[in-house]
Amino acid sequence: MSVKTKSSKVNRAWINDHVNDPYVKLAKREGYRARAAFKLKEIDEALGLIKPGDLVVDLGSTPGAWSQYVRRKLSPKTATGGGAAAGELNGTIIALDILPMEPVEGVIFLQGDFREPEVLERLTLEMAGRQADVVVSDMAPNLSGIDSADTARIAHLIELAIEFSQNHMKPRGALVAKVFHGSGYNELVKLFKATFQVVKPIKPKASRDKSSETFLVGMGLKDR
Repeated sequence: MSVKTKSSKVNRAWINDHVNDPYVKLAKREGYRARAAFKLKEIDEALGLIKPGDLVVDLGSTPGAWSQYVRRKLSPKTATGGGAAAGELNGTIIALDILPMEPVEGVIFLQGDFREPEVLERLTLEMAGRQADVVVSDMAPNLSGIDSADTARIAHLIELAIEFSQNHMKPRGALVAKVFHGSGYNELVKLFKATFQVVKPIKPKASRDKSSETFLVGMGLKDR
């Protein structure tokens, strides 16, 4: 006798939503590894952040959809219609994640924990004395379901991304970071406003309505 549990119903509902999601279908059609590519695409097109010749650092990069989008953006002569852009790369992309990532042509990938000093040191070495034009962070911790603990974990990753940007990004650069609406959201907005001259919260159309995720974009570092 089979027993239908609440979790199995939820899983089936999620799978159904995922399979029928227009952005999932579009990602497959355009060769992107995940629908997340369209979140960054919408943010970038709205604000004009990524330009040929830029050094872009992609934090929390796996499975690589954001790096794919940046790769295409830095290859302006590449024919459109394929997420796995090829051809001459006008710029530099350095991606980092704790999980492995399938290679993206032209993207420098470092596997490691962003919270560890030696990993940050490797990232800094790959930048070869240059400062980033844009830092994008899709980093998210494994959530425990305990609000206070999850809020602290999310805030810690955002604080690290901001600190990295302050130390390794051009003064007129931009940070795009994924955050979640919850008890710590307002504090993160305050932190962004204390760090950047312009702060824009954006909920891309490609981000599911049911999801609490949103993105904060900080442009132009304030003097410390």
